Amino acid sequence: MYFRLAKRLLWETDKRLLWKLAYQAGWKGLRSVQKHKARLKRGEFFPPFLYISIINSCNLRCQGCWVDVAAKQTKIELEGMNRLINEAKAMGNSFFGILGGEPFMHRQILDILAAHPDAYFQVFTNGQFITDDIAKELRRLGNVTPLISVEGSEIVSDQRRGRDGVFSKTMEGLQNCLNNKVLTGVCTSVCKTNIDDLLTDRWVDQLIKMGVMYCWFHVYRVVGPESSPELALNTDELRRVRQFVVDTRATKPIIVIDAYHDGEGRALCPAATGFTHHIGPGGDIEPCPIIQMATESIHDNKPLKEVFNQSEFLRDFRQLAAEHTRGCVVLERPDLLLQLAEKHNARDTTQRKTVFKELENITPRRSQYVPGIEIPERSWAYRLAKRIAFHDFGVYTQHFDPKKWQDPEVVQIQIPEKK
Repeated sequence: MYFRLAKRLLWETDKRLLWKLAYQAGWKGLRSVQKHKARLKRGEFFPPFLYISIINSCNLRCQGCWVDVAAKQTKIELEGMNRLINEAKAMGNSFFGILGGEPFMHRQILDILAAHPDAYFQVFTNGQFITDDIAKELRRLGNVTPLISVEGSEIVSDQRRGRDGVFSKTMEGLQNCLNNKVLTGVCTSVCKTNIDDLLTDRWVDQLIKMGVMYCWFHVYRVVGPESSPELALNTDELRRVRQFVVDTRATKPIIVIDAYHDGEGRALCPAATGFTHHIGPGGDIEPCPIIQMATESIHDNKPLKEVFNQSEFLRDFRQLAAEHTRGCVVLERPDLLLQLAEKHNARDTTQRKTVFKELENITPRRSQYVPGIEIPERSWAYRLAKRIAFHDFGVYTQHFDPKKWQDPEVVQIQIPEKK
């Protein structure tokens, strides 16, 4: 499998792009994690990876979307992005996830990518704005990998994305990238309606045949103003997703991303461990994309280094989340987030201003943390990589108290009324 994957990388991609990936995302990314570890030992904090939603606008209306895609356009301008990225690079960061809305609706996105040839960007996109000319420019820049979202077969995808013809248009953008030898990935939010279509060897084999180099199966999150809880996976299905990811990594010549487990199969939350935080389209600094509340902004008259080090809100979030679960605190304990927001007078960072009510309405459910059914990595390469660069950084050893964990399938959490 490793030989076949190496052969694909060498023969099916632009060698210059492969070198940029290996050096800027790989080597420099690993260095950023080591610097993060050193900072933690000194009692300092700055996440080694940042995810940035550069715009709220989107051409689609997906089920369960938490972004104000139909509201007045809000975006981080080029100047703000350059300042943010430069300050993060000064801390050793080199890898940035670019989200939306739909990032390619930001008219300056190519300028943002071009302004930082020493950094690497993963752009989460529906692919519908990636024309052949855009794909050619992405190849010329070389420091970007589009991660294109495919949410099911043609019928299911159009239903999930809220528009007709979405699947074919997305696949066209994907093919434009592949035709230009851009290193490209495909991601899927696995839910009830697409798990049988896309969580299959047949789908992965199709991606490999097309030339896709990596994929990401992340589970559907029941959040947002129209959360569609009927799409959420049950415990057996969550285990099924994890097992499929582990098996695919060990048997298929394609890279499979996973952000919620360490090498031994133990659940973790990247935001709780401090591995990453999120910047919203208004510049608000949030724990993660689905937690839309904040007390600080990149537009504050303060260096980003000081903001991350001094934020009591972010620090208390990391400790609170790590104390109560190794999974997703949003899904399991929304009441804790409401308490945190009240303690720090955190603001709702959306335009709809209904986030706190949405948290009150969440029915607690299991996330990736299901004690006793951990599934370790089968692949020695993935297990080694995670031990070096993706684990809990001692956060759960320091804070997690199993006695505080309440199984949401057994105990229904009571959301406290606001005073």
